[in-house]
Amino acid sequence: MLIQYGYGVVGITVMFESMGLPLPAESVIIAASLYAGSTHHLEIRWIALAAVLGAIMGDNIGYLIGHHFGYGILKKHGQKVGLTEERLMLGRYLFRRHGGIVVFLGRFVAVLRVFVALLAGANRMPWHSFLFFNALGGICWAGGYAFVTYELGKQIEKITGPVGIAMAVVGVCCLIGALVFLKKNEKRLTDEALRQAEEDEKREESRVDKKPS
Repeated sequence: MLIQYGYGVVGITVMFESMGLPLPAESVIIAASLYAGSTHHLEIRWIALAAVLGAIMGDNIGYLIGHHFGYGILKKHGQKVGLTEERLMLGRYLFRRHGGIVVFLGRFVAVLRVFVALLAGANRMPWHSFLFFNALGGICWAGGYAFVTYELGKQIEKITGPVGIAMAVVGVCCLIGALVFLKKNEKRLTDEALRQAEEDEKREESRVDKKPS
């Protein structure tokens, strides 16, 4: 099944995650690339292309959904797909200041990757800017994960016996350690940005209240 539908599974999973659905796109790219590197039953260039196209297409669909249905709809129904009030506030804050950077770097942060396109559209980020940073982020994220993981799979294939098993265990441990580190820092940075966003909201409300009627 993986041989027959592998490219489609990669592309569709990445596309739906980029549209805002909480799917394991990163894990699918890694699994398919490791499989290609260790068995050669799939072509890595097609895996990378499927992932990149899925990322770009999914983000643009997510952007259009956010743009046409707007922030009010996301605020009303967003909690059904994990868009809490805090995440919407964080998105407003980030897109006001660092829209292009958020779109690019959001590719590499799990919680942002799912919602960044919807928030970009809802916050009326210019489409041409979004398209550029979205494509750049999709190429670097999807292509980078695919080719780096593929090379790892090829190296594992060349090593046999206990040494190969040991190397595989070490590689997996390093990968898990890196993901844990990124996850911890992601939460800390998100919390800091959220606190700043809340302070900005309070200052804006205070200025509105002080205006003469």
